[in-house]
Amino acid sequence: MSSLQFNSVLLEISNSLSPDQLEQIKYLCHNDIGKKYLETIDSGWKLFQFLKEKLKLGEDNTDYVCQLLEKVRPDLSERLRNFDCQPENNENLPSEPERAKLDIATEMIVESLGRNWRKLGRKLGLSDTKLESISRRHPTELEETAVELLKEWRKSRGAEARTDDVITALRACNFNLTADKIEDKLSKLTCQ
Repeated sequence: MSSLQFNSVLLEISNSLSPDQLEQIKYLCHNDIGKKYLETIDSGWKLFQFLKEKLKLGEDNTDYVCQLLEKVRPDLSERLRNFDCQPENNENLPSEPERAKLDIATEMIVESLGRNWRKLGRKLGLSDTKLESISRRHPTELEETAVELLKEWRKSRGAEARTDDVITALRACNFNLTADKIEDKLSKLTCQ
């Protein structure tokens, strides 16, 4: 997501907030902002700008604002989450054959990853902030957590996402059985 697109969705969200809803959000985050600054904030975009300066909001860090919006305007929270998940365009996606391989790898990883999903996420280069965000979205569903983990990784890599990188990360985590299963399934598909 580009900075312009990110700022555009924040502006859209800001314009959708009523003055009363803005006050409710300010109340929810008053411990993080402080009374002195709260008095100067009279629009959603000013609040978002302040949260950016305090590193509570960024292109790869929307969880805090999503949580605030969830309490007041769940539809806007969902809008920000959905926008965060959308690829910018098809040029930022791997080739069709590579996407098919990644889908197969995802399916097999989801079946076997379990509680060790954070370890794989770190080996794939995802930040602890992103891993915590995934954990909060799916606190009890390990399969959904694994799907979200791989989706976030694919989004972060864009057109550079490769199945070989996933297999390498699995092996680095000593998840060799899962890596072997993926390689076997992919080799059977290429032989057909």
